[in-house]
Amino acid sequence: MEIPPAVRARGITKAFSEVLALEGVDLDVAGGQVHGLVGPNGAGKTTLLGLLLGLAVADNGSLEILGTPVGRTPAVPDGVAGFVDGPGLYPSLTARQNLAALASLRRHDAVSTVDVGEALEQVGLTDVADDRVRGFSLGMRQRLGLAAALLTRPRLLVLDEPANGLDPAGKRHVHRVITELAADGAAVVLSSHRMDDLAALCSEVTILATGRAVFSGPVSKLAAESGDLDYRLVTTDPEAAKRLAGETPGLRVVPGPDGRRTDAELVVHGPAPALDELVVRLVGAGVALRELGPVVPPLEAAFLSLTEQPADLSQQTGQEESR
Repeated sequence: MEIPPAVRARGITKAFSEVLALEGVDLDVAGGQVHGLVGPNGAGKTTLLGLLLGLAVADNGSLEILGTPVGRTPAVPDGVAGFVDGPGLYPSLTARQNLAALASLRRHDAVSTVDVGEALEQVGLTDVADDRVRGFSLGMRQRLGLAAALLTRPRLLVLDEPANGLDPAGKRHVHRVITELAADGAAVVLSSHRMDDLAALCSEVTILATGRAVFSGPVSKLAAESGDLDYRLVTTDPEAAKRLAGETPGLRVVPGPDGRRTDAELVVHGPAPALDELVVRLVGAGVALRELGPVVPPLEAAFLSLTEQPADLSQQTGQEESR
């Protein structure tokens, strides 16, 4: 028997007064998949996540979650968990007390639950389990919100900017939890402004712009659509590297992102195959390559191209407005 997708949306439209937040959006998310939802502020990401969590209903279109059609009432089947606009927590309670309160509510439902201590351990908060949440940093609150979502052993996990405010250790915990959930067959839908998180976690992404899906598909396909890129090279012989780059078909030397280059580095523009040829020529000429990478990562370049955003927008890491 064919297993239904965790999420199947067709023609989803949602308006708030005169603001059209989503227009004709399709979305497919399979079990075991981490699906990224990205777009500029106000693109409709949080609105779509809210629909998946049952916080609102679409004005038009059809939505199935875990094989169950979602109708005109904001209700979703058991097995869905997550948060939008940050997790709702009791600041005067400890991390353990927050989760215990949620777990006590869930025990009245016919759902399998995770032990509070296990959930705290999964997100790396065991050492602060008995500290009051009012003293938690943003990143710690995000991790506690993830722990709360894990209590129900979700088959669909929906997260709004889960990496917001995380330090490297917290980020590692969150990435591991998401990866393990997907490996166990759960579907994860997350929004993020961070292209490095998308590249590390997601197999597929949907890009929204002004309420419309302008791309939906594998991350590898999105990266391929970035086209020619600027690459930064640091070599042991910048002058020789510049000469060889000028002799390589398809490449040209360009100013750096700040309009100038240092003596040690070079910025070239062109397709990846031409860059490969330059590397071969550098090695053949005895020029050591100390650093090589795109000035703007391929996923970010494709995102900027598809949403027609200026390059400095890519530096934003703040949370999207709910609409």
